[in-house]
Amino acid sequence: MSMLACSLGLRQPKLDAETRAFFRDARPWSFILFREACVSREQVRALCAELRDAAGRDALVWIDQEGGRVARLKPPEWPTWPPAARYGEVFERNAIAGLEAARLGHRLMAHELKSMGVDADFAPVLDVPVAGSDKIVGDRAFSADPKNVATLARAALEGLHAGGVAGCIKHMPGHGRATADSHLALPRVTASEAELANDVAPFAALADAEAAMTAHIVFDAWDADRPATCSPIVIDTIIRGRIGFQGLLMSDDLDMKALQYALNGGLKERAEAALGAGCDVVLQCSGVLKEMQEAASGCRALGGLSLVRARAVEAFGKRPTDEFDAEAGWARYKQLVSN
Repeated sequence: MSMLACSLGLRQPKLDAETRAFFRDARPWSFILFREACVSREQVRALCAELRDAAGRDALVWIDQEGGRVARLKPPEWPTWPPAARYGEVFERNAIAGLEAARLGHRLMAHELKSMGVDADFAPVLDVPVAGSDKIVGDRAFSADPKNVATLARAALEGLHAGGVAGCIKHMPGHGRATADSHLALPRVTASEAELANDVAPFAALADAEAAMTAHIVFDAWDADRPATCSPIVIDTIIRGRIGFQGLLMSDDLDMKALQYALNGGLKERAEAALGAGCDVVLQCSGVLKEMQEAASGCRALGGLSLVRARAVEAFGKRPTDEFDAEAGWARYKQLVSN
């Protein structure tokens, strides 16, 4: 059975009849849960089952659960995880403890997600923030040192994998220099080739990751006319070439203002542009049925190398988990991050 090259967002705790019928007919590759769709553990578990039933297969269900500001699962129903920068602080004092904290924190996160049927997480962030950049990245970054970012992100990804959850490195080829939030504007980075080497370094170190998300940013040094998401030059020369990433490449959300300002047309045209530039899958996150339908109309069926890459991501999200004592894990984790 064919699948559309898109991942669609859900912002309701239960599927309505129209959305269920659309998912059944459109057959998106995967789904994304947002805060409004997450009320309780049992409800999320039931919703994931509903989504897979509508898709007619064991589709991946993603969530954006980084910790800190970006957490779709929030207290009191779910635990609190710190932002990535907290692991960087621990790492700077004690490298061994920092690595253990990053891995264990994401292993605990995977344990929580997997217990509800969520098997993929849009984490870790590999962006390297620089002075004067927009706060949209900020403490979502592990460090301002690209080597530390790569080291801690690797540990985080290993933690997710140990819990049977697929990860996604982001935002390729780097969001750390942006002086605007791409949710609200189209950022333009004027840094030189030499300066940008700092930004791509963590991504190159994790080029073997199963999935990555693009940045809706124009990089003058590479393509002054198009944001990375829609630039064949950036995707072919920088992401696939210089960085060496050969996994599944997903766009950031098509709804973000950056793409509205960068391209003529609507969601259909944005999907076509991103897929035409070399993205394997596009994200549409509003949860609004009409907008999902419009985005889907610009998507092709997953095939060829994109399908091979998608299957590889699925394998990470469907693998058995290792044996894990969550209670002992939490006790050790709190000790690590509180010091």
